[in-house]
Parts: sequence; structure tokens; C-alpha cells
Amino acid sequence: MPEFHAPDASDASDNTAQHTRGLAAVAAASAITALWVAQRARKAEREHPPVGGFLEVDGAHLHYLDRGEGPPVVLLHGNGVSLEDFIASGLFDTLASRHRVIALDRPGFGFSTRPRTRRWTPQAQANLLRQALARLGVEHPVIVGHSWGAIVALALAIGAPDAVSGLVLVSGYYYPTKRPDVWLNVAGALPGLGDMLRYTALPLLWRLALKRAIRTLFAPAPAPDNYLQRVPKELIVRPSQIRAASEDASFMVSAVRKLAPFYSHLTMPVTLIAGKGDLVVDPGAHSMCLHRDIAHSALHVVPGTGHMVHHSDMAAVASAVGAMTGGGP
Repeated sequence: MPEFHAPDASDASDNTAQHTRGLAAVAAASAITALWVAQRARKAEREHPPVGGFLEVDGAHLHYLDRGEGPPVVLLHGNGVSLEDFIASGLFDTLASRHRVIALDRPGFGFSTRPRTRRWTPQAQANLLRQALARLGVEHPVIVGHSWGAIVALALAIGAPDAVSGLVLVSGYYYPTKRPDVWLNVAGALPGLGDMLRYTALPLLWRLALKRAIRTLFAPAPAPDNYLQRVPKELIVRPSQIRAASEDASFMVSAVRKLAPFYSHLTMPVTLIAGKGDLVVDPGAHSMCLHRDIAHSALHVVPGTGHMVHHSDMAAVASAVGAMTGGGP
């Protein structure tokens, strides 16, 4: 018969002590990581200062760049980046030679704040944009939206059609198709837990994944070697920008489900541009379907390009704008 030995109190005490030391080590490592992340974010903002001006609009500190003269054009960037993306592509300067061009950092991106007083759905961002444009004296612009920015552009056109003279929608997500990346971003969008993760694990994970993500965004075209210098990596992986990107990804499917029934009501000129090889948003399921829903729209599917078609074929986007404004590319 096997002998039975009662648990030794000293063994239990040792296990408790080890568990406590383990928790203390995790807490210390998290605190050190959070300090490092915060320091890197401050350093990034010093080394890459804002390129434009600021507006205080409805509780948000909004960063924008306003240059050029002529018919007004507004540029809305996609998820994860900032208005610097349009500068890096050359689109901003090309359009500014014949237009008044306003590029904005959407709430939480670049140097714009993202107050916690509301859910920053496309409709909320469109309302903020309309107020900002009124403050800047911009009337009836052509709105160029890339990716998530295209959803905001549609929300503005649906909610205030008289405020928009035309839409150029680039690589947009327009219908509620399956998006695994939504679930990957939920943790970063959560209050409390998300705040902790954005200062510890998530910036480290984003750093590891960023180069591969950029290659996927540009594929099948090559990504520019200096892209993460032109659109600084250290600004992308800040906790504030991770929060904004995570929330936008989480809102995306439900947002387009609400907007889609109204697409066919749009009457202003609409041009859709997509990269034929887009690995992020299937042009067949989105741009081509939207082209069918908006009967008067024009569609350009550019071969050999991906999600970042405004980089790979910037001239196609500039020409679409020029055709709407009469201001040339």
C-alpha cells in the first residue's frame, strides 16, 4: 500500500513565494517597458514635429496641412498612418500645384488627438471634418479618401451631400465582408486592458510586424525602401496611434453595414480607384461592387498595384481629381 504524506507547509510557502516573485518580475518588466515606450513616443514627436497647423474643433486638437491655390481638395488617409502618407506618395505636392489642398490627421493619428468622449465612427469623424472645413473656409471640396479615409469620405457625402462636390475613393472597404484583422485589434481598442497593452506588448509586436505589413500593403508593387522614414515608424507605433488604429479596425465592419444602403443615393461625381493585386481589400468585393451600386461612378482598376495604389500610380489619383475640378492633375 503506497504511503501518503501530507503536504509540507514549507513547500506551499515556497510555491507562494515563487509565485509572488514571478508576479513582481512581470510587473517590473511591464513598468520598464511602459517607461521605454513613453520615452520613445516623446522622442519620436521631437524628431518628427508637426508639418502643419492646428485647429481646436469640438474638443479635438486637429492637425492639418493647407497649401496651394485653386479648387479645394481634401485628403483623408487610411488606418495606421497619417497625412504624411500623402506627402510621401507625392500626391499632396502634385495636387497643390493647381489646387488648394488640405490634408488632415484623422483623430488619434499623427498629431491629432482622439478624445474619449465619443466613439470615433466614420460618422463622428465626418462631423468633425465638416466643422474643421467650415473653420478653414473650405466649401464644396473634392474629397480624396484612401482605405479607411474612403469610409469617412462616404459618411460625409451621405450625411451632408451639399458639402461635397465629388469623391475620389482609393482602395476602400465598402461592404461588411469578413475581416480577421478586426479580432486582432479588439484588445488594443478596449478601455483599461487596451491602455495597458498599448504601453507594453502591443508596441513591441507592432515593431516586429511593421515591415512585413508594409510589404503586404504595397504588394504586388515593391514598397519604397524609405517608406518608414517618410512616414516615421516611431510615430506609427506610439500608444496613442495604436489605440486609434485598433478602434478604427474594430468599427469598420459595423460602420459600412450602416452606410451601404445609402450608396445608391449619392449624386455627386464619384471615381473609384483600386489596385488589381490588392491583398488587403479585395477590389472585386468592394470597389467593383460599389461601382455597380453607384451607377454614374467611374472605376479604374490599376494592374500591378496593391492597396497603396496612390503611391504606385499616384498620377491616376491626381488625374481623377483634376477631371473633377477642371484644375488638371
